[in-house]
Amino acid sequence: MTNLRNSVKLIGRLGKDPEVRTFDSGKKMATFSIATTDSYKNQKGEKVQDTQWHTIVIWGKLADIAGQYLKKGSEVAVEGKLVHRGYETSAGEKRITAEINVNEMLMLGSKH
Repeated sequence: MTNLRNSVKLIGRLGKDPEVRTFDSGKKMATFSIATTDSYKNQKGEKVQDTQWHTIVIWGKLADIAGQYLKKGSEVAVEGKLVHRGYETSAGEKRITAEINVNEMLMLGSKH
């Protein structure tokens, strides 16, 4: 088996176009969110859909590819690790966010 200690695999659709940033070092980073939807039947037998949003972070050459080819609504499969990152808002509030730091990506579906 591959390393299962911190491994995340998701298939979802982008909620917005990727945002690509280039740092002073020349390294690139792309960020976007994807939605995953599960469906199940509740106790009354009604179909219920549960949508979760995940923040995706991609570095390097994959960030270039994401910025060039992915658009809002694109379906993508990603594999990476779950990272919790702390930051401070402009109002001085401390926050923690969870992100998927991607090391592999596969574009799914047809070309737009």
